[in-house]
Amino acid sequence: MSGTLPVTFVKGFHNEELVRRMEYRKLGGTNLRVSVLALGGATLSALFDKKFDEEEGIRTVQEAIKSGINYIDTAPFYGQGQSEQVLGKALMDVPREAYYVATKVGRYELDPERMFDFTAAKTRESVKKSLGLLGLDYVDVLQVHDVDAAPSLDIVLKETIPVLEEYVKAGKARFIGITGYDVDVLKECAERAKGRVNIVLSYARYTLLDNTLLRHMKAFRELNVGVICAAAHALGLLSNAGPQAWHPGSQELQQVGRHAAEICKQRGVELGKLAMYYSMQLEGAATFLIGIPNRRLLQINLDAVFNGLSSAEQEVLQYLRENVFKKSYSWGSTLSTISDFK
Repeated sequence: MSGTLPVTFVKGFHNEELVRRMEYRKLGGTNLRVSVLALGGATLSALFDKKFDEEEGIRTVQEAIKSGINYIDTAPFYGQGQSEQVLGKALMDVPREAYYVATKVGRYELDPERMFDFTAAKTRESVKKSLGLLGLDYVDVLQVHDVDAAPSLDIVLKETIPVLEEYVKAGKARFIGITGYDVDVLKECAERAKGRVNIVLSYARYTLLDNTLLRHMKAFRELNVGVICAAAHALGLLSNAGPQAWHPGSQELQQVGRHAAEICKQRGVELGKLAMYYSMQLEGAATFLIGIPNRRLLQINLDAVFNGLSSAEQEVLQYLRENVFKKSYSWGSTLSTISDFK
């Protein structure tokens, strides 16, 4: 509900008018009311863009929070600590009560042989390092990164999550989440956790290209887990700029994205804005998380939240849905993407 101020509002720091316009929703069974637009930390590193501008990234984080975004997600894997470090610098000048921050464990290095480690020892070491890089005494959410890439869910449930529970008990974290691409595995893990998982983050599974997340929204609601719907732009595919060379999608999929981008450019609209608006119509999700590396893209996405689409943009979106995005696409699994993030 927009209009009321969330507990994260800090008078004198926030832009009160924008905070009142932002919609905030309860995140599952947690006591967090999160902004409908959330800031993803993957683009606060060189993971996707070797020319990442750190100073611009820092200013973008600060402006995002002042504008009412109160949920920020990062991970050790994003730039091998760079995202957490940049975020830590950005948050130095932000009141701690003004935001919720989530980080992850389980996925670390670019080398496929050393990328994943779900052991208790590595998890313990990882959380300690993340808190140091972020410069925080605690995070709001600790998540197991890409549970669909674990050797089995047994290690996640018996080794990884128990360590996260230790940190919650010690006051170093408040809630526990899981993330992944395979929605079936997310559902199975949440069910087997029997109440120990509070949040699921699904990426690129409710977009103009793929609506697979719908399959388990009812189950997630019954499990009382909050749903974070991430990557509305399908890792850059659904934008006028188009996908980068590392994108894991097939040539057919990428061609569909390029075709949509050409139509948008011809008609003077931004495909990324249409993609974000479309994803945000998903009922039952608490927040929609995307990477926003600069203030220009921040404004485009805030515009989609605050003002919706113009009649011309609505017209193009309808045309694309009827003529371009006529079927659901996916690009396989988390594992099929691991060697592409270089």
